[in-house]
Amino acid sequence: MPNPKRRHSKARRDRRRAHDALSAASLSVCPQCHQQKMPHRACPHCGAYKGKPVLPVKGI
Repeated sequence: MPNPKRRHSKARRDRRRAHDALSAASLSVCPQCHQQKMPHRACPHCGAYKGKPVLPVKGI
């Protein structure tokens, strides 16, 4: 198995890692309580999904 003869420079390493950054999660607005939530998931604040209650919500 071949091994590298010389090490890669820091610039080459950093260019390779330029696309490794994480992007922020996209959020949508709950139509029931108007809080931000993850898309295609039940709202953690009111427990509704597509206008119907699906999760029990603890009292605030």
